[in-house]
Amino acid sequence: MAAILLAGCAGTTRVATPEPSPVPDNFKEDGPWRQANTTVAPTAVPDAWWRLFNDPVLDQLQDQLVVGNQNLRAVLAQVTQARAALGNSQAARLPTLGVQASATRAGSARADSDSNRGPRNTVSFSGTAAWELDLWGRLSHATKGADARYQASLQDLAAARLSAQATLAQTYFALRAAEAQQALIERSIAIYQRSLELTQARHQSGVAPQTDVLQAQTQLRTAQAQRIEAGAQRAQLEHAIAVLLGRAPSELELAQTSVLPDAPAVPALLPSTLLQRRPDITAAAQRVRAAYAEIGVARAAYFPSITLGATAGYRGSALDGLLSAPNRFWSLGPALALALFDGGARRAATEQAQGAADQATAGYRQAVLTALQEVEDNLVLADRLRQEAELQREAFGFAQRNLEITQDQYRVGTVSYLNVVTAQTTALASERTLLDVRARQINATSLLLKNIAGRWDPAQDAGQPAGAPATTVAQGGGTPSR
Repeated sequence: MAAILLAGCAGTTRVATPEPSPVPDNFKEDGPWRQANTTVAPTAVPDAWWRLFNDPVLDQLQDQLVVGNQNLRAVLAQVTQARAALGNSQAARLPTLGVQASATRAGSARADSDSNRGPRNTVSFSGTAAWELDLWGRLSHATKGADARYQASLQDLAAARLSAQATLAQTYFALRAAEAQQALIERSIAIYQRSLELTQARHQSGVAPQTDVLQAQTQLRTAQAQRIEAGAQRAQLEHAIAVLLGRAPSELELAQTSVLPDAPAVPALLPSTLLQRRPDITAAAQRVRAAYAEIGVARAAYFPSITLGATAGYRGSALDGLLSAPNRFWSLGPALALALFDGGARRAATEQAQGAADQATAGYRQAVLTALQEVEDNLVLADRLRQEAELQREAFGFAQRNLEITQDQYRVGTVSYLNVVTAQTTALASERTLLDVRARQINATSLLLKNIAGRWDPAQDAGQPAGAPATTVAQGGGTPSR
């Protein structure tokens, strides 16, 4: 009967966690994508997702990031604290052992027969053991909660590392974009300088008016001012990279390449289940688990705590001969403690734990929705920017051809210098727009890689069995390159 009652009481603290937020089989965007009749096998997520951009300098910076970034060290310290808390919770479920030794001298002012003997000495040496029986699941729920918080801290570390890697990659790409802009401005300055010299020669010969010279000088000085601004932007981005690596800005100097890496192609198949790899989603799910474990701890407080205790040792009036049979003593028995009235504290604690669990559940589901939005945004952005870059390349080619024709016409005197300025401005704006679109395309691709917690596997795009349920989104046309 006692066993049945205890089992029934233990069942009252069992807590069921809610169902996880479902991830849809397919992404929403259906422009260049279509539902694929393909099953994608799960693959391991490699850490070095940035190697898809094939940039050795970025690879070296990423290797230095994990070692020097101070934010990652702070999160790592939180992992250490969570691991220690888990160890402390696990230790609470085990018996405790201890030893105690004491020596006292006591006397009394009372005039009785015992006190007439004067002060007495007491020497004791004993060992104690105690073990709290976890009949109601309080300790087990506390351990589950601590383990879930520890797992969440590990995922927080992974998320912080992933975020720092993405920030470094984006800052690096912005730096290379600024360098490319600098190189473009340098080429423009050289062209404007030659145009100014040509205009001055034509003006001195009486062919061109003074206004053509002023326009050429204005165009040259504007480009020179833009070069200064681009240089300052590049320096600030280099400083930001140094801080991300945990170094002073003066300790880092990157050689200028003025080359933007090519963005890897978005794969034709991208399963929505890749979101399950995201550490922030996993961390949110672990926090839900920890919150529901706290409900079990709060409910277990309604039941008594039962502790088995034992003590054994020696006690005597002198140290000499203390460890002898006449001085030996021992005790063994259970102890039960139960709060009969607490003014509603336990009920309030249970409601508080339930509220925290509801909050954690809502946070987890919101994390899933946010992840879906981020992937959807960068999926469509990466593809649209790819299309935009192709059109912008064609526009730049037309602008370059128009500039060449206009310059030839100006040399023979069929058009004014204003036409040359207009053609040069159009060509420069077109090339700068192309650089901007390429930089945005690279950022969108790197963010997409971050949002799916690692790179995709190009092998997923071919050789998969057909006829399975649609669980991916396919991009029409072509197989991406690695």
